Amino acid sequence: MVQRPFVVALTGGIASGKSAVSAAFALHGVPILDADVISRQVVEPGQPALAAVVGAFGHEVLGPDGHLDRTALRALVFANPEARRQLEGILHPAIRQAFTAASAIAGGPYQIHAIPLLAESGRAGEYDRVLVVDCPRETQLQRLLARDQETPERAAAILAAQATREQRLAVATDVIVNTGTLDDLTTKVAELHAQYLEAAASQP
Repeated sequence: MVQRPFVVALTGGIASGKSAVSAAFALHGVPILDADVISRQVVEPGQPALAAVVGAFGHEVLGPDGHLDRTALRALVFANPEARRQLEGILHPAIRQAFTAASAIAGGPYQIHAIPLLAESGRAGEYDRVLVVDCPRETQLQRLLARDQETPERAAAILAAQATREQRLAVATDVIVNTGTLDDLTTKVAELHAQYLEAAASQP
């Protein structure tokens, strides 16, 4: 019987610093599986999930090149909870299946699965550890405004659509407070890496 990998779910709100944390773990040779990357792969032209999305929402969600027009799709579901649930019902099973397949071949002493919407999914209990990258809401807003040139109103709406800081921290087994320097972050990642190696080696 092949032993399943020890998996750490990495999550956090938008502009919290998840990408920087993922990059720091990757420097230690840890395989990183990113839900954002996989979610794009499952709706590439020719994939069953894309056909299902088009069937549900119409050809207007396709661009001229046959790829998913994410802006058009986002406009359809952003303020429509029923449409959003329908979309999630199509995408989430496809993403989970792709994650399982990628995890099986990724190897590594343990794996990081970067899942931005973990707290919203209710699936935090499926992972060996849950690492939350945390920062104050005000810091997220500042980073969003600087990074994505969002308007204050749009940035606030994006944050409001996600789980709260408290909801994310409630599912955490480990927390990185990302309000310091990059050196602070990489030091904390190194400490957690050592802990995860030990935990992975001792799992039954």
